[in-house]
Amino acid sequence: MLDLTTIRGELASHYDLEPSLELAERMADIHARMGRVMPWPDWAIHAPYVAAINRLKKERNAVVLAHNYMTPQIYHGISDVVGDSLALAIAATRVEEQVIVQCGVHFMAETSKILNPQKTVLMPDMEAGCSLAESITAEGIAQMRARYPGAPVVSYVNTTAEVKAASDICCTSANAAQIVAAMDSDTVIMTPDKWLAQNVANKVPQKRIVWWDGACIVHEQFTAQDLRDFRDWNPGLKIIAHPECPPDVVAEADYAGSTANIQGWVESERPKQVMLVTECSMASNISDANPDVEFLGPCNMCPYMQKITLEKVLWSLHTMTGVVEVDPQVADRARLAVQRMIDLSQRLAA
Repeated sequence: MLDLTTIRGELASHYDLEPSLELAERMADIHARMGRVMPWPDWAIHAPYVAAINRLKKERNAVVLAHNYMTPQIYHGISDVVGDSLALAIAATRVEEQVIVQCGVHFMAETSKILNPQKTVLMPDMEAGCSLAESITAEGIAQMRARYPGAPVVSYVNTTAEVKAASDICCTSANAAQIVAAMDSDTVIMTPDKWLAQNVANKVPQKRIVWWDGACIVHEQFTAQDLRDFRDWNPGLKIIAHPECPPDVVAEADYAGSTANIQGWVESERPKQVMLVTECSMASNISDANPDVEFLGPCNMCPYMQKITLEKVLWSLHTMTGVVEVDPQVADRARLAVQRMIDLSQRLAA
């Protein structure tokens, strides 16, 4: 566990991190990207960290990859690439910088390391895990293979390197249905998200999909009744759900898609009022780009994503700690599964 008291003392001896309205004003262009959700007093607190990190990135030849669930000050303030798991995986294969700072959860950092074995990948907080990733092991994959001989294993990218290495191909919420449909088998094993698997099964009825009993702690909390209640309270409301939600929640929504697809739908459809049935930061990060759209609750916070803070990013870059390593043999096998996903996704999109 990180000793934040020690970290703060050490950082204060090297950087001026006191809140500054003057600095906040000088960095108003960055604040404009999140002004709708970031009051000036808060920006005055974050601005010194953003300035220090952006300077240090240049010194360290570093790039920041940030997931859509990061807080606005990370998403808009210090990130060089933002997106969902698929976008970040593809971006990780293209970055030229020697150091990758992963603002997300641990399996994402592992994926970046798998795809960039010669680069340094930093994870600002090693305890930023994932309940879904932790629900499945390589032994679990072996159990599924024994139960369904010959069936290919499609594993969500929200898994550890060991699980990816034991799988045939990976998928994300954005491409899961296309990946499964492309498998040369009547039966397909999906791990570890049972709700994603069941939602894919509804889209790909020609396949027999069997699944592992895992779920995301953020998305499994939503219920179809929640959505119906919000429609009653807000007539005309449009609801968008993530496919990690239970199928009855997805069925109740007006649209379901990955975080990238959710953002695209909002920008193209421009609903007057919308509720995003996913992690809270998603709405915050796209609200300023859609000023004519009113974003309504509810939402759930991911406790793992929230572990990544500006303070921890600065510390990781300052000390070059939080280095992510993956056993080379595991990485080689996992890389095949991830690369198959990327290659197949690009072919299907062509």
